[in-house]
Amino acid sequence: MAEISNELIYEVLKNIQFRLDKIEAGIDELRQGHNAMRGHIISIQTDISNIYAVLARHEDRLDRIERRLELRELAEAQKAFDLSS
Repeated sequence: MAEISNELIYEVLKNIQFRLDKIEAGIDELRQGHNAMRGHIISIQTDISNIYAVLARHEDRLDRIERRLELRELAEAQKAFDLSS
């Protein structure tokens, strides 16, 4: 069996240190990618919210237009009755 010396332990620890540095760098890259994806998701949610707001405004405008058309139709129907009397 090989004798365990301080130099051997030092080399093993250096290798572990190097591998841990690589793992930390990889985790940092993953964290940056995750934050970028989070930013994109937030912007997509904001866009969707804005689309819903625009659709709600359009729906309100269509409701007003429909109410006006119904009033006009009622007025035109009333004129037909007024003319025939």
